[in-house]
Amino acid sequence: MSLRITFITAGRILRQLLNDRRTMVLILAMPSLLIALISAIMDSSPQVFNSVGLILLAFFPFMMMFMITSITLLRERTGGTLERLMTTPTRKLDLVGGYAIAFGVAAASQTAIAATVAYAFLGLETAGPAWAVFLIAIAASLFGMALGLFVSAFATTEFQAIQFMPVFVVPQLLLCGLIWPRDQMAGWLQGVSDVLPVTYAVKALTEVQVNTETTAAMWGDLSIVAAAVLVATALGAATLRRRTN
Repeated sequence: MSLRITFITAGRILRQLLNDRRTMVLILAMPSLLIALISAIMDSSPQVFNSVGLILLAFFPFMMMFMITSITLLRERTGGTLERLMTTPTRKLDLVGGYAIAFGVAAASQTAIAATVAYAFLGLETAGPAWAVFLIAIAASLFGMALGLFVSAFATTEFQAIQFMPVFVVPQLLLCGLIWPRDQMAGWLQGVSDVLPVTYAVKALTEVQVNTETTAAMWGDLSIVAAAVLVATALGAATLRRRTN
């Protein structure tokens, strides 16, 4: 792995994102707008918004980064860019590292804006520190990026990439505890929930919500999400191969 090539790759991807204004609006503004909409819907129940809005701070970036990464890399695969890069000294780890850095910057920017809007303008309150919420949300968005990297190998069109969302994204939304308490689900659904990384992001956020200081449980849940990022990234690197139409 060459750090120089990795950062060159990251710079190329960031320039592509910055030149695509619609994508930048989607990345930076959409999570904040959706959370603001949820806040308006729950205006009469601020305590409910404190729970739901906090979880959405992690889930919306996860969903957005999954969608954007899977589509962007699919374009690289089908457009011939990936094949051309594979004929240069660029290695798989350089490409994966470049994507991780570029989309990590995008994820951090997205999360920072959403968290600022939620805390400063929407009245979101947590007992624990805001930086812990930010860290957990970044980890969730990076997992979305890594999962999108992996999923892009199995799609041949952008429409197919979007169709993977009900398979990889929606179950995590339904079973993470946002829609219904996990301890009230059927036993087998709890078992499925236990293997979904977003569940642990939600558990970590819950720890921040009710504890004034970070806890060992929060760090343990966050480490599981971080491990899921590494596994998904490794799987994405393993499926990174040349392919053109």
